[in-house]
Formats: sequence, structure tokens, C-alpha cells
Amino acid sequence: MNGLTGMEKFSHLEDKIYLTIEFAEKLREEKDKIERENVNLRREAANVSLEKAQLEEKIEKLLSERDAIQLKVEAMLDAITTIDTEVAEAVGR
Repeated sequence: MNGLTGMEKFSHLEDKIYLTIEFAEKLREEKDKIERENVNLRREAANVSLEKAQLEEKIEKLLSERDAIQLKVEAMLDAITTIDTEVAEAVGR
């Protein structure tokens, strides 16, 4: 025979039930924690996406400004070259 009395079997079953309840509570807490982390990560991802869009827009603006400045510098260099040519001709070189 098993050697356990009815009360011992009941006590053993009661212990298992309490352990199962504790395990279920722990799983629920972990699930809640993961859900909070998920919400935070989604919020961070949205912020990063917004920041990325803003940075892309800023890069486009800066590239456009760079191109405009480059055209102005080239025009000034052409003007300087023209002036140098005119000065050289005036001096008689």
C-alpha cells in the first residue's frame, strides 16, 4: 500500500493547488510586465520614427542649401576669373 492516510493525501493535494496558484500569479505578473514593456517599446518606436522623418526632412533642406551655396560659389569664381582676365588684359599681359 501507499502508506499515506486520507488527510496526508489531501494535504499533499492542497500543497499542489497552492503551488499552482502561485505559479499562475507569477505568470500573470510576468505577462503584465511584458505588456507594459511592449507599450513602452511601441511608444519609443513611434518617437524614433517621428525623429527619423524630421531628420530626413532636415537633411533634404541642408542638401538643398548646399546646392544653392555651391552654385553661388561657382558663380563668384566665374566672376573672379572674368575680372582676372580683364585686369590682365588691361595691364597688358
